[in-house]
Formats: sequence, structure tokens, C-alpha cells
Amino acid sequence: MTTRPATSHDESACRSHHHARAQHLVVADERSLADLELVLATLPMCASGRVFIEVPDASWICALQAPLRMTVTWLDRSVRRGAPGTAELCRPGVAMTRSAIAYADEMLCGDEAHETNITLLGGYVATADIVEHLTGAIGFDRDRITVSEALRQYV
Repeated sequence: MTTRPATSHDESACRSHHHARAQHLVVADERSLADLELVLATLPMCASGRVFIEVPDASWICALQAPLRMTVTWLDRSVRRGAPGTAELCRPGVAMTRSAIAYADEMLCGDEAHETNITLLGGYVATADIVEHLTGAIGFDRDRITVSEALRQYV
């Protein structure tokens, strides 16, 4: 049996990572926790995908009600580093931007990518960077990305 190198990403490798149904990618920060709870409450119980929530420190981490197939990841800035090779702490928006882009690069490929529902609730800079990556590098349709009402006119 021939195995593919780990760096290979072709259609057969892509299909092995994805489900046939639509997925969700939800990104939020500490300022949008109330909006996040509303978004999660409106998802169908069978929804699958990822939720990334960036917070200043672990004291912000709390129990959230999310569909069972949604993986919730808390991104604690106080234990994350900023620019690679530096000792600086992670600035607001950096952790969620990195996480959303890494997830998108791995999981949003092929025809299934266009079945993904994306909701961005974070600050302007992070949201703009994520939208730019999704629409530019991946070719995701901008109309399929939901942003918070306050940012809609800018992104």
C-alpha cells in the first residue's frame, strides 16, 4: 500500500477530512460573547464545525451551549505568543486570526468549502484579515461570510 506524504493535499486527501454536510466556522472574542451565545443557540443540533473564542485570560472561559458536533476552542491570549521568534505576548485578534486561517487552509477545500457557513464576531482587524484570506487565498464567496452588524459596512 502506498501512502501519501503528510504535506500532500489533493482531492482524495481532502475528501477523507470532510463530512458531506455543511460545516460551520464561528470566530469570536471576549467582546462578542453574548452574540456568540445567540449564534450557537440558533444552530441546528446536528451542526458540525469549529468555534474559536479568543479571550484575555483563562478567567473568561465558561461553559457554552453548543451542538455536540461543534468543537469549541478557547484561545487564552495570556499564554500565547505574538510574532514567531519573539517573546511578546499575543495581541488581541492574533490568536483567532491564526486559528481561523489554519482551520480554513486545512478544512475548506474542494466543493465542500462552499457549503461552509462562516460567522465572524471578533474585532475589525481580525475579521478583516480572516475575510481577506478566505476570499483571496481560498476563493470563498464573500456573501457566504456573516460578520457582526457593527463591522458589516467595513468588511
